[in-house]
Amino acid sequence: MHGLPVAAPADVGLCPERTQRIVQMLQRDVDRGRLPGAAVLIARRGRVVLDAAVGRLDPAREAPMGTDAIFRIYSMTKPIVSVAAMMLVEQGRLLLSDPVGQYVPGFLHQQVAVPGDGPNGVTLVPAARPATVQDLLRHTAGLTYEFTGNGYVNQRYTQADLNDRQQTNAQLCERLAALPLAHQPGTTWAYSRATDVLGRVIEVVTGQALGAFLREAILQPLGMHETAFSVPPAQHHRIAEAFSHDPDGGTPMPMHDPREVPALEMGGGGLMSTAHDYARFLQCLCNGAALEGRRLLSPHTLAYMTADHLGSAIAHTDNPLLPPGHGFGLGFAVRTETGVAPVPGSVGTYHWSGIGGTHFFVDPALDLFAIFMAQAPNQRVHYRSVMRGLVYGAVVD
Repeated sequence: MHGLPVAAPADVGLCPERTQRIVQMLQRDVDRGRLPGAAVLIARRGRVVLDAAVGRLDPAREAPMGTDAIFRIYSMTKPIVSVAAMMLVEQGRLLLSDPVGQYVPGFLHQQVAVPGDGPNGVTLVPAARPATVQDLLRHTAGLTYEFTGNGYVNQRYTQADLNDRQQTNAQLCERLAALPLAHQPGTTWAYSRATDVLGRVIEVVTGQALGAFLREAILQPLGMHETAFSVPPAQHHRIAEAFSHDPDGGTPMPMHDPREVPALEMGGGGLMSTAHDYARFLQCLCNGAALEGRRLLSPHTLAYMTADHLGSAIAHTDNPLLPPGHGFGLGFAVRTETGVAPVPGSVGTYHWSGIGGTHFFVDPALDLFAIFMAQAPNQRVHYRSVMRGLVYGAVVD
């Protein structure tokens, strides 16, 4: 159980019928074969008003989806790791201005791939300045992901086999540091493996494996006992699975096996979790970074993290992960305008998602958060948008 207070929707300004409409819409998609199953949780003013599940836990089995299902949350790992890094900043053990190479030496002398007359139409030039810890947190370190494009650096990432789950974080960072950057550090927002590198920085600073530090600093204090880099055998029956054949005709995305205990505790995308566990993390953030007497950060530090750190100087337009009216903070996308964006939300709303089909948003102005959990990789963009309309459509006060 999430252990958070519960309220009827009407008690915290949500219409009961409109709140139930969310479950009805998801059930319709299950019935027509577009969604294997999903869990959804909404809370406002510190109380949970919807905690529901629809469909099947695993399309290959008859077991129903439960609100306690365990999901691969992929990039929803990033906000947790980002909070962990900022805890070290508050303790004076890490500076945002520190060069990444101070902790991972390979990042001290990187090269940037630019258009040129070299092989593959690319020339390598020295980085104008080293990437910093702040660059890692806001995805301006010049790194990329292999799946975000088909450019020269993306191709090099693919060839480097960076997803090998039997390598350590140190080994992954050695491989990354040997690859060229896609952008000059500090000039461009590019969604990337930066939080994987941040996880290694945390390991170097603390002398602990990333998973051990996360358990000690965040997961255990918040009561997130089912969030980890693998799922223990006794809980394998609760793992949610995707369709074996994508309902929209796309190629199914291979998903990692939560039953495997990886050497790679990937800070950018390795955690498994439940809606109930993640709700405790988000309620902590809604409370100014404290929950049930355990404080992770100063509320001022959290406000700094959820402010826009890109401004007008750092290019970030035409990126589908940052829709119009949004910037990026330290671990979260941040809404900067009430209008402009193609989904509803208040200025200051922050959010992120996972490639496996999970997402969340937190609206401090309305003291509201929502979590959507599914293993539906190719429908993830659709449900990020449709859930925004449904949730805000239920808020009537």
